[in-house]
Amino acid sequence: MFGRGRPLRAAIYTCCLAAFLFFGYDQGVFGGILQNKHWLEQFDHPSDTITGITVASYCFGAFFGCILNIFIGDYFGRRRMIWIAMGFIFIGASLQTSAYALSHLIVGRIITGLGTGIDSSTVPMYQSELSKKENRGQVVSWEIWFIGIGIVLAYWIDYGFSYVDSDVAFRAPIGIQLIFAVVVTVIVWGLPESPRWLAKRGRIDEAREVLCAVFDVPDDDPWVLSEIRAIEAAIAIERGSGAGTVSALFKSDILQTRKRTILAWFGLFMNQWSGINLVIYYMPTVLVVNVGMSPGRAQLIAGFVELMFPIGNTLPALYLDRMGRKRTMMIVVFGATINVVPWVWGPEILPLEARAKGTAVSVSSHWIWNACIVLITPILINRIGWKTYLIFMILLALFVPGVWYFYPETSGLSLEEIDNIFLPEGRKVNPGEYDAVLAGDVTPDSEKGGLRRTEEKV
Repeated sequence: MFGRGRPLRAAIYTCCLAAFLFFGYDQGVFGGILQNKHWLEQFDHPSDTITGITVASYCFGAFFGCILNIFIGDYFGRRRMIWIAMGFIFIGASLQTSAYALSHLIVGRIITGLGTGIDSSTVPMYQSELSKKENRGQVVSWEIWFIGIGIVLAYWIDYGFSYVDSDVAFRAPIGIQLIFAVVVTVIVWGLPESPRWLAKRGRIDEAREVLCAVFDVPDDDPWVLSEIRAIEAAIAIERGSGAGTVSALFKSDILQTRKRTILAWFGLFMNQWSGINLVIYYMPTVLVVNVGMSPGRAQLIAGFVELMFPIGNTLPALYLDRMGRKRTMMIVVFGATINVVPWVWGPEILPLEARAKGTAVSVSSHWIWNACIVLITPILINRIGWKTYLIFMILLALFVPGVWYFYPETSGLSLEEIDNIFLPEGRKVNPGEYDAVLAGDVTPDSEKGGLRRTEEKV
């Protein structure tokens, strides 16, 4: 449908960016309507607690979407999981747009959240697996850039519709989510499946064809042959360690899968405990309740504040592969570092056999802590006011030594080469090992991990 080479890569980028533009839009759209008089009248001026539950219901839905992805993501593959995600989003957005009762709205937000959880734990992985090591960090960080653009877009659309004197003022901004779902669904129809997922399913010829099509090279191109052999070697070692099961995510095997899962999970924990969703969801509310501004002025100022997201994301979106993951993360400036790097680290730091499940686990961290912060923020702001921000400042300072001591630098490495960071000396991934497996000279060792000579006894 999209041909080969640059047009196909452009379609892949467009699909992934549109999916994350929706992600940002959906996170931002509710923040701009919570003080809208028509929304408040429609839902009987909900209390702080009810408001927190309503906003957090989306995050809880997204958390369970990630959990669902753990169990079915590897079965259906990357493309079909994106379709499933868009189906949930379309249904949920339709319910939210048509809601006349709070329970109706919450159900819609939970269903939309299910789709967003699947979407957010699939798209970065899909993009990573269809990128070269030289620009993988850059193209995945573009997605996070588009989260910021989506948030800004949502706030300004909310602001524009705030001048409409009817319930269209909040229904139209919510309904715009449907456009994103349709666009992504149509584009993904013409995209290839991930070559690494195909190889994992034993469909090596199809995996080779995808790499050739995406990068517009012949099937005997040395880079393609090397990439396929590296993928096959990684699969052989990873299957020998049993890395493909859910329980293996939490085992200390030769691949250090447990450590890698924890690093991916903790990256998005840091992302959320920077306190950023206090700003995304509640900026207009804080300005109205704590500063005394009118809803219109609060929304206008919040729209300008949210511009800091895409502005801050610009540097890593363009130069992350040159800057390096670890050095960038140490800066601890949200938009430029802690908002971007954990989303890049997660999919690439995990072994292929555990990537779908591990990415879903790591993104579930984003959503469960997102929900927690969304629930407690109204209470904290009302109880301790500006001191709420001190909590997040202290946490950010504590994250710095953790990043320095525990996170590896992965810039410029292929996904298979990243395995070598975690494998012990003498067990580095060697593309020739897969040929040895096929010849019967070595076999995967499920007890010790890696490979063993066929004549050895287990």
